Amino acid sequence: QVQLVESGGGLVQAGGSLRVSCAASGRTFSNYAMHWFRQAPGKEREFVAGINWSGGKVYQDSVKGRFTISRDNPKNTVYLQMNSLKPEDTAVYYCAAVSLYGDRAYPLDQALYDYWGQGTQVTVSS
Repeated sequence: QVQLVESGGGLVQAGGSLRVSCAASGRTFSNYAMHWFRQAPGKEREFVAGINWSGGKVYQDSVKGRFTISRDNPKNTVYLQMNSLKPEDTAVYYCAAVSLYGDRAYPLDQALYDYWGQGTQVTVSS
């Protein structure tokens, strides 16, 4: 059973930091591209950051310089370090994995991802 499990969300004040994690199980994900998305209430799910199998990274403009995506292949885990958080970062954060486009750090059509996590809530208070 392949699973992606996010953790590390929570409530933080504006300007604070959080690190969310996505642990993969059931297979090795070292050749997968791993991406983070988020969905705020009443809004569509949007791309946040992506990392390909070789470590190439892409970020949404609104998080550049504040968020850092990384991966630890031996641990089958991808991280999203979020600094200088803003209330508009409040959302459910999801990780997604894709094998066929493992070299892509750029976002793909969401239907192309092989696996999705269940999401973790991040709330930033003003």
